Amino acid sequence: MNGGVNGVALAVFALFFLAVTVMGFLAARWRKADDEHTLDEWGLGGRSFGTWITWFLLGGDVYTAYTFVAVPAAIYAAGAAGFFAVPYTILVYPLIFTFLPRLWSVCHRHGYVTTADFVRGRFGSKGLSLAVAFTGILATMPYIALQLVGIQAVLDVLGVGGGENTHWFIKDLPLLIAFGVLAAYTYSSGLRAPAMIAFVKDTLIYLVIVVAIIYIPIKLGGFDDIFAKANEAYSQTNPATGKPRGTLVGAPNAQWTYATLALGSAMAMFMYPHSITATLSSRSREVIRRSTTVMPLYTLMLGLLALLGFMAIAAGVKVTNGQLAIPQLFEDMFPAWFAGVAFAAIGIGALVPAAIMSIAAANLFTRNIYKDFIKPDATPKQETRISKLVSLLVKVGALVFVLTMDKTVAINFQLLGGIWILQTFPALVGGLFTRWFHRWALLAGWAVGMVYGTVAAYGVASPTQKHFGGSAKEIPGIGEIGYIGLTAFILNVTVTVVLTFVLKAAKAPEGIDVTSPRDYTADSTEAEATAALTLPPGTSPAPNPS
Repeated sequence: MNGGVNGVALAVFALFFLAVTVMGFLAARWRKADDEHTLDEWGLGGRSFGTWITWFLLGGDVYTAYTFVAVPAAIYAAGAAGFFAVPYTILVYPLIFTFLPRLWSVCHRHGYVTTADFVRGRFGSKGLSLAVAFTGILATMPYIALQLVGIQAVLDVLGVGGGENTHWFIKDLPLLIAFGVLAAYTYSSGLRAPAMIAFVKDTLIYLVIVVAIIYIPIKLGGFDDIFAKANEAYSQTNPATGKPRGTLVGAPNAQWTYATLALGSAMAMFMYPHSITATLSSRSREVIRRSTTVMPLYTLMLGLLALLGFMAIAAGVKVTNGQLAIPQLFEDMFPAWFAGVAFAAIGIGALVPAAIMSIAAANLFTRNIYKDFIKPDATPKQETRISKLVSLLVKVGALVFVLTMDKTVAINFQLLGGIWILQTFPALVGGLFTRWFHRWALLAGWAVGMVYGTVAAYGVASPTQKHFGGSAKEIPGIGEIGYIGLTAFILNVTVTVVLTFVLKAAKAPEGIDVTSPRDYTADSTEAEATAALTLPPGTSPAPNPS
């Protein structure tokens, strides 16, 4: 790494950071409602966003600083195995096209803010709702932490904060400032802030990737030289493992791991609360359908982004922390001013999803823990206040995690979060298409999946960690190495199906389903008309937020 502070790059980075900070605070006045003290307004942007805003918002919370840093870093460290992110983002779009419009319709019809709201209404179970909410919060925390890790990686390469011997407060002060700004504008503007900033974030990311994929190969002698140098580097023995560092092309014995990780990750991606928050912020069912049809443009970007890992090897980038490889590549290869633009893309790429994630986690706590179990008579204003406070606490927890734990641990805990969140798939996606599953069976299946996934991941070691060193392990009964989350999911579904037969035979109470078949296909005007017919006499439906 270069010594000292890169003044020009830092100035450009600071300029963009200041611009999005101002935008974040101004967003509070964007489409401001008469009554802003509701979760619909603060936590879902008034459910008023159109196709392009929704597309940018979904892209903003799915393609994060972690994506920008970690995907090419995985290629840099191990080669072809890191490309699993490309097929899983291809698989995910047909999947979400089938269930997100149904989820939007039923949530709009009943005023649901979170996935746990829907599960409670569908299965009549606060216990199952609590399990979904708890899992969502638990899985989101390390994800937020990784966004701060992305910012910290940029700051490290910029040379801000001093060396390793610098006092911890001075060293981490830039990150603390970035955290403070994020917390302040999220608190004041809610979901409108990341929705507005997402335009800047994605524009910068596309610009940087297009320039990088053309400019860097020209400087390195073309892709033939890049792949040749990468193949040579991967063939060298890793001292920590005694095996080759990686492979340029996927090895046959890694195909099960690659395929199961891609499939499991695709199923888990839109189980995360922040993805659902962005979905429910749109103004109509058709907005969701149109947005998901153009989402594959992000996969094209991701495929090009992954190639930067090969370029970092060919450029001779040497870092002890793989997460610094791409920021260091940008500093080494780009002029200082454009390196600042690239660093801004990563930094802003952390702010947008971190804001959405903290809002989503706060909404889960407020609606499905605070309101359901602590204060059932909470007013909309009280809900909003609690959600704002919890969003701050969630970010503080993520910050403490980043400042006190090794960055590799943060990545592995995010992988663990993917295992956890996948266990909510049967209740959420299954519930959108059938009421056959018994609520107690779903809860038991969730518990089995959570326990197995956590215990199995605990037993995975890596050269740097004794526990939680990865997310792949031998699949029981098959003998191949596969994604733990998918194995846990299969156990989850098996337990759910078997117990559903048993509980139905025993005539166990199934709970009340407050939804109806037409709720799952209703659009905005139809949903509101239906809601008006079901309101008590003397009341009127809420105004259309769109």
